[in-house]
Amino acid sequence: MARKILVVEDDEQVAKLLCRQLDASGYEVLKAYNGEAGLKLARAKQPDLALLDIGLPGMDGKTLCRIIKSHAETASIKIIMLTGGRLMGDMEDSFSAGADTYLNKPCDLHLLLTHIEKLVPEVRAGA
Repeated sequence: MARKILVVEDDEQVAKLLCRQLDASGYEVLKAYNGEAGLKLARAKQPDLALLDIGLPGMDGKTLCRIIKSHAETASIKIIMLTGGRLMGDMEDSFSAGADTYLNKPCDLHLLLTHIEKLVPEVRAGA
């Protein structure tokens, strides 16, 4: 069964690129363009991992991360925070909100996939 990844990114081009690359790597991909829609998908679909942009409209990525990690039904979702901005404190705030990893955009696909595999390793038959 394919691992599910939720991509919450307000830049449509970046979201499409991430989704296309993750799909080609064998993941089932869910997509949302804002924090509220991302939270609904996280609750309804229970992804294994979420890629959250920090600078989302409405509910920002750090708030979304905090909400996901604070509710029993979604707390096990691994979270990678992504940001194109490099504001002082973003990394610390992201980890305080419960993020498992923090990456700057644009990020190398190989690096992203390496982090994903560490957080949600593929379960192999007979393992």
